[in-house]
Amino acid sequence: MTEAAPKDGSGSPKDAIGGKGPAKLWQIALALTIGAIGGYIFLQLRLPLAWMMGAMVFTTAAAIAGVPIRMAMKLRTTFLAILGVMLGSAFRPDIIDQLGQWIVSAVGIVAYVSLAGWLVYLYYRRFSGYDQATAYFAASPGGLSEMIMMGTAMGGDERIISLTHGARILLVVLTVPLFFRYFLGYEPPPRGVTGISILDMPYYDLMLLGLCAVIGAFLAKLARLPASLLVGPMLCSAAIHLAGLTSHAPPFELVTVAQVVIGSAIGCRFAGTKVALVRRTVGVTMISTAILLAVTLIFSVGLHLLTDLPTLDIVLAFSPGGLAEMSLVALAVGGDTAFVSSHHILRIIVVVLLAPLVFRLFVRRSALLTRPGQADD
Repeated sequence: MTEAAPKDGSGSPKDAIGGKGPAKLWQIALALTIGAIGGYIFLQLRLPLAWMMGAMVFTTAAAIAGVPIRMAMKLRTTFLAILGVMLGSAFRPDIIDQLGQWIVSAVGIVAYVSLAGWLVYLYYRRFSGYDQATAYFAASPGGLSEMIMMGTAMGGDERIISLTHGARILLVVLTVPLFFRYFLGYEPPPRGVTGISILDMPYYDLMLLGLCAVIGAFLAKLARLPASLLVGPMLCSAAIHLAGLTSHAPPFELVTVAQVVIGSAIGCRFAGTKVALVRRTVGVTMISTAILLAVTLIFSVGLHLLTDLPTLDIVLAFSPGGLAEMSLVALAVGGDTAFVSSHHILRIIVVVLLAPLVFRLFVRRSALLTRPGQADD
């Protein structure tokens, strides 16, 4: 998911996720408490990505049950910046030697977005009864915030587009880590997060990483990059790590809190929405997510044969979850975080740039074909 949406499925303003009106402090605190409890329970069950998955599952259940939980957008974006710094720490000098292989997989991302989006669009139109705009922007595999804004502006159903993307991310983040855990033998670390404590980190490194979060977010916002509050700090952190100025990542305490906040924010997207709409949308999205994951597997095997890149890294890079969420999954299961996060950024850029252009051309062509006397042109 990118950093902000003007409204969620229930009509909330920019500074809040879930429900209606501005988020109140007690609602945010309640969401984080429920999320932290869920994270701790998942940690005790030795589930992968425990703090984020637990927070996500428990807050989603609470939101659907009608518990008045909310999440402040500013709080989520703050921890997205910390996550961005952590992702940047995965960029090492030896990555330069792998760029040739990355170019092939980057081209594959463009093909993946086109094919997967088209297949899901056809499914939504023929089997779910969605109108053209709703089906198109709900099917686009990436750019949650941008797809909600564009889809609404083009006449789509904002609630369905928002819930569909939220449900897609929820389902992918639930499915992929569990697959690694139970089918590939991945063992999560005892505390759920690797890294050193904030108490053991040198002040110089801590200050340098903090500057990356602030300066990177500021510059990326000026440049209007997609997911700027995550991408900017990531690029800034990558630069200082590639330059050898530090070898540290953010302390595990901050990463743990970031997982709880991001997981809780996913769950809060379902707050204030009627149960019947959530049930129907999630049911439809389960099938579309299965289509996306099937295409992901096909591309992953094919690109592995072409490039000899690890299949599991390609699966993580192509899985249609959010940038922040799938990067955390890669970190949790020991994947190539730099490879995964870079490809998800590219996926978002491709979707955000091409989706509105293709939709306008598509609508124009449909109008010409349905105009009297024009069908044979």
